[in-house]
Amino acid sequence: MNGKNPYLYYGGKVLGFFLSMAVLSFVVFYIARLAPGDPLVSYYGEWAEKMAPDERAAATKKLGLDNPVSVQYIRWIRRALRGDFGISYKYKTDVTQVIGGRIGNTLLLGGTGFILIFVFSLLLGILCAWFEDRFPDRVICKIGTITSCIPEFWLSLVLILIFAVNLHILPGSGAYTAGREGDIKDRIWHLILPMTIVVTGHLWYYAFMIRNKILEEIRSDYVLLAKAKGLSKRRIMFRQCLRNVMPAYLSIMAISVPHIMGGTYIIETVFSYPGIGTLSYESARFQDYNLLMVLCMLSGGVVILCNMAAQTINELIDPRIRSGRDNGISEVSGLGG
Repeated sequence: MNGKNPYLYYGGKVLGFFLSMAVLSFVVFYIARLAPGDPLVSYYGEWAEKMAPDERAAATKKLGLDNPVSVQYIRWIRRALRGDFGISYKYKTDVTQVIGGRIGNTLLLGGTGFILIFVFSLLLGILCAWFEDRFPDRVICKIGTITSCIPEFWLSLVLILIFAVNLHILPGSGAYTAGREGDIKDRIWHLILPMTIVVTGHLWYYAFMIRNKILEEIRSDYVLLAKAKGLSKRRIMFRQCLRNVMPAYLSIMAISVPHIMGGTYIIETVFSYPGIGTLSYESARFQDYNLLMVLCMLSGGVVILCNMAAQTINELIDPRIRSGRDNGISEVSGLGG
């Protein structure tokens, strides 16, 4: 952003976000309408298959499905801009209420998982870089490579079989025991297995990235200069290498949010965890157009925002991007005093 008007810069970001959301809404709306299935079955159940032609026509008109897709889209946009996203065909209630009852569970699972991945991948990356090509580094690299190759859905089933079915130690489904919604301990107990899969499935991928980034910095010219000045390995690692790596790591983790979110959706389905993931699956399965649209827009908005955040972090934090040159050596030159 160096030399740019900040109002134009952020204004362009906001405009780009809304244009992207508009295109996304158009594409998702048309794809949902072209998908096979009968939304009347979702709304009326088995009775929809027994409807007479005139009853089916009336039901179609009631749901606003009798108009051309272009007209349906314009009407949906107008209502959405007023905050009216319609009712869920399957749950027969306002879409925002349905999502509001599930989004907290997904934020708890995905948000906590993201924080754990962020912290532990950073720690593992630093540990591997510190002990490069030594026993701890080799062991962690091998274990991480193996765990990252295991499909998440398969590992989920294995953990459910071991800890829920055979040992009866941990619950294998749900977000809480029936009637104990407010029991924090019970919720934590239900989070252990799905949280393990969320963290295990993504941890090494980002730990390996931070390891390689730090090792690249260690081999840079300014580190050789710092060593020549007699600076300790600890000081070089944490005060220079890690500081220079953090902007790139932050941008990588910003981009990783959609990746982790997608993995969380799959894990929710396997564990029958009542979150946005299972809700998305149900809305697509039952042709619940109104619910599906909002869920797709919500997920798409997160993806777009995270990519924009990653770009902005790189432009605002990393001094080498702002100045257009590598100033690592100039920073080290002042460390001797």
